[in-house]
Amino acid sequence: MLVPDPKVVRTLLTRYASLKIAQAERERAETARELEDVSYTLCVMMGATSIHDAIARADALLTAGGASDVTTQTEGDSGLSLAV
Repeated sequence: MLVPDPKVVRTLLTRYASLKIAQAERERAETARELEDVSYTLCVMMGATSIHDAIARADALLTAGGASDVTTQTEGDSGLSLAV
């Protein structure tokens, strides 16, 4: 089985979270389309049929793979999952 690149997964999770926040603050058609695209990409990449499953799988991948191998923890970083 192919395993997605953790860097790409983390980038998509970050983008997904940013778009969800932006859409909650102010609904815009452009943001909704981009959110749909990112959600679809996460689902395909993680082999999931729903965004909730995709986020859970992405979180598990980053946790199991030692997310610290992917990025270095910066000062002020709580170490919390992006999917929380």
